[in-house]
Amino acid sequence: MRVPKSLKVFGMLLILALVFSGCQAAAPAAPVQEAAATEAPAAEAAPAEAAAPAEAASGAQLICVIVPPVENPFFGAMSEIAAAKATELGYDVLQLVHDDDANKQMELFETCIARAASAIILDNAGADASVAAVQKAKDAGIPSFLVDREITQEGVAVAQIVSNNYQGATILAEYFVEMVGEEGNFVELTGRDTDTNAHIRSQGYHDVIDEYPGLVMVAQQTANWSQTEAYGVMESILQANPEIKGVIAGNDTMALGAQAALLAAGRDDVIVMGFDGSDDAIQSIMGGELKATSLQPVAEMANQAAIQADAYIKSGSSDKPEKQSIDMVLLTAENACQYETFAPTGSTEPCEVAQ
Repeated sequence: MRVPKSLKVFGMLLILALVFSGCQAAAPAAPVQEAAATEAPAAEAAPAEAAAPAEAASGAQLICVIVPPVENPFFGAMSEIAAAKATELGYDVLQLVHDDDANKQMELFETCIARAASAIILDNAGADASVAAVQKAKDAGIPSFLVDREITQEGVAVAQIVSNNYQGATILAEYFVEMVGEEGNFVELTGRDTDTNAHIRSQGYHDVIDEYPGLVMVAQQTANWSQTEAYGVMESILQANPEIKGVIAGNDTMALGAQAALLAAGRDDVIVMGFDGSDDAIQSIMGGELKATSLQPVAEMANQAAIQADAYIKSGSSDKPEKQSIDMVLLTAENACQYETFAPTGSTEPCEVAQ
């Protein structure tokens, strides 16, 4: 039977239409297959990461650096310097902040233990409260190297590297007596009560100042190391005791807060001194505001912690005693410009204070 030519053409068009529509229906399957292929490596990577938590992507061993709030330049500098030295020595570094909270500090220690850190560098959240965390790390085979603040138990940390806070306090107090003139009313702002250093510094101040009966402390109050809190505390103290000649503070941030409150009240005649040797305090001294500070050798402490941790990791010993104390330096208008980031710059140029 002969098929008409027009029918043949119609049949061919119908077949082509069916084929084309079938191709269009299959097309969406391609992206789904591609997505599955993209996700596969991530799914495979997870077990590998869990199997080797001790090492970061670089394959290097891990050192944790745990410090108080880095808004305080003292602690911020400590964390950065220790981290930089550990990195230079070939380690990966995890920088953490405990906010002076012993419970949070314990959680951070547990994080470092879970990641099988090779060492922990710590500026602790309390002399008594930190012993358990350091002991837990030791039990896990992780050595701790303490800087700035000691704990109340020996034999738990490998090293406790601190400034000679008492010596730093006495040299500052001697200069305070000289500047105030051995008589008059003064105020002391103390640090956080749970911090051993707060008590050591206060004791150092009083062992000197109390030898001068003409100097009368009219107020002693904590500002918890805080510049903002020190501003408010100083405002209140000044209202109750307007006839003051000097303020001696347990750290620079409190001294700067007190100085700001005094300047706001028009009292640029009051002698104010801090403790730490921060760049902010140095700038204030060179600006003719703060009169002095005791510099803690933060750079040396932080570097030593990293260096000794490296030695211990490699050999099982740092060849140093656990308790290590480094003397402090009195910074005044005569030498403050020769220091930066808690270390000498090497400059011997005379300092010029703004008038």
